[in-house]
Amino acid sequence: MTENSNRKLSIQTRVAQALHFVEAETGAVVPSIQPAATYARDENYEVRKPYWYRRDGSQTTAHAEAVIAEMEGATESLLFASGMSACTAVIEHLPTGSHIVAPKVMYHGVLAQIQNYAANGRVTVSYYTAGNLAELESAVAAQPTTLVWVETPNNPNWEVTDIKAAADITHAAGAKLVADCTGTPPSMTKALDFGADISFHSATKYLNGHSDITAGVLSVRETGKYWDDICMVRKLHGTALHSFDAWLLIRGMRTLFLRVERSCKNAMAIATHFEGHPLLEAVLYPGLASDPGHEVAKRQTNGQFGGMMSIIVKGTEQTAIDTTRFCELFYPATSLGGVESLVEHRKTVSGDGFPVHPRLLRLSIGIEDADDLIYDIEQALRRANQPA
Repeated sequence: MTENSNRKLSIQTRVAQALHFVEAETGAVVPSIQPAATYARDENYEVRKPYWYRRDGSQTTAHAEAVIAEMEGATESLLFASGMSACTAVIEHLPTGSHIVAPKVMYHGVLAQIQNYAANGRVTVSYYTAGNLAELESAVAAQPTTLVWVETPNNPNWEVTDIKAAADITHAAGAKLVADCTGTPPSMTKALDFGADISFHSATKYLNGHSDITAGVLSVRETGKYWDDICMVRKLHGTALHSFDAWLLIRGMRTLFLRVERSCKNAMAIATHFEGHPLLEAVLYPGLASDPGHEVAKRQTNGQFGGMMSIIVKGTEQTAIDTTRFCELFYPATSLGGVESLVEHRKTVSGDGFPVHPRLLRLSIGIEDADDLIYDIEQALRRANQPA
């Protein structure tokens, strides 16, 4: 590499090599795991920086955070034991009485958490329709706003919100913008580049990609008291990501770009095949030119559009449930972003109180052969529509 010593390596190369990791003592190219829960002080009884106790993290967790920060173009990234614990830390750090603006439909766990804080008098909340900037601006203007929450693409209908426009509205009101881009990982969307103050990902999903950990991550460019407060919430709650899970996350991220590229390609093939299908009412996927969010999604995702989509089945709610039952390749399971394809009847999982179409099936498209996945959905739809 001597002749190319000044060459700036691509992010794909940097992530594939876990930031060109080489263990100093052995030359190992795979990071080791440091599982210690406590650390001995030195001969002067001073703390050996930067670690002294597990709640502050570990070398392995810090390595995973460094990989994510580089992908996000962030100053710092902070890993949590789950996506929900990361989101809770953001809400928890807010002063009592803060006003949050959030989508009417979003990941149901975070929505429920915001509503719980509102019911207990900790915060107030106003809602907007995902992707509708006029409604977002009106909600922000309703009262002094502290935090605006954007999820794009929006789960499970996959509406697209213009992050830059949302950031402009948010900052004009003196608030901070959180962008949940779990459905489009930083290999596709760098929310901080579009003006988000905090980028959030459920690292359980695409970042890990193998359905074997739970994790959440927050990334920022500008630190300060608010970031210190969020870090303190993680410390006091004891929700730093454990070392073994961080090690699995590093392993997963090394193939992120390849996995996401294949998932996006498969999703586009499936969405194109089923658009206008006689047994479907709709295909919800920003990659389709007919989708209302297509142009914004193209700008925000480098034209890849993601591996997540939903279909609305014709017939009854039971027809939709039966379609999931009859799938033979798609796993009928919750989560997304893994190498395996999943199908989920969203209303069953999110409950009656969540505003989701009763015949909507959420599909997480994996890296299998696209033709096999198309055949599986076709046969499941046919069986679900056969007369009893």
